[in-house]
Amino acid sequence: MNGRERSGPFGAAAVRRYVTGLATAVREAVLAAQHRSASRLVRGHSPGGDAQFGLDDIAEAATWKYVADHDLPVAVYSEDRGLQYHGTDPAHLLVVDPIDGTRPAVAGLESATVSVAVARMSQCPRIADVEHAMLMELRTGAYLYGDRVTPGITAHGYDHPVPALTGTTDPARMLWSLEFNGHPARLMTEAYGHLIDRSANTGGVFVFNSATWSISRVLTGQLDAYVDIGNRLLRDDPALLSEFERVGNGRVLHLFPYDIAAAVFLAERAGAVITDAYGQPLGDTVLTDLSIANQRSCVAASTPELHRALLSTIRWKE
Repeated sequence: MNGRERSGPFGAAAVRRYVTGLATAVREAVLAAQHRSASRLVRGHSPGGDAQFGLDDIAEAATWKYVADHDLPVAVYSEDRGLQYHGTDPAHLLVVDPIDGTRPAVAGLESATVSVAVARMSQCPRIADVEHAMLMELRTGAYLYGDRVTPGITAHGYDHPVPALTGTTDPARMLWSLEFNGHPARLMTEAYGHLIDRSANTGGVFVFNSATWSISRVLTGQLDAYVDIGNRLLRDDPALLSEFERVGNGRVLHLFPYDIAAAVFLAERAGAVITDAYGQPLGDTVLTDLSIANQRSCVAASTPELHRALLSTIRWKE
């Protein structure tokens, strides 16, 4: 059976309806449970090692209820449950992070999204194989969507046209976000503390605890850049493993595929520059592998000039 026959009714329009419905169902469940005391409790850890809160349970349950309630055969890879199948011989893989930004969501802040990427099912699907992607804001329901068929990206629920990439080229003027979860603070400040000092007053420095939120803010024009360099620091100096494990409760917590699959697709189609911290494309990232070797770093910027400046100005270990 070839790919065209296996796709059946799951064409581009059907995929968009499906992922919009899925993200909406997750958002509604999370909002309904957001202020329950149990939502703040850490009840365990995901397969990748990240702490899972009670609110994550609600979001995961909503994800799988939506999948089970629909007849379309799909494979689903989610943060908490890994790879599972609904139906037989699915043609598509859904990579779902039901809440990217659990800590902000638990705190009632806005920097959290539902992230859904859709790729053709294969033995080794990669980010380069993603064909549809959606990031839906938990607080507002606004979303960014893109697919291989339609040029650019589609934005819904924003008060201005999106994408709206800035033209910022000077790191001293940039509004940017960075990552600390699972990253030793000492190593981070050694690498880009000078950039924090340089931009904190004439630009802005933020920690949102959500890769998808941060990258999506580059697309909306609210940020100029997003930086998560932990994985490069570890690759450059494997002796740092114990430090990363110390702050990750025994695990290495760098960017997992489900953290960035949808965001990379949307950023590339919107015209942003997004690579790992070596300046290499992220397309070879395997969508179903949580190993340290498949975890990633990320530098995203609104302009090529700012992206180059970040890569050249961050202090890498020699």
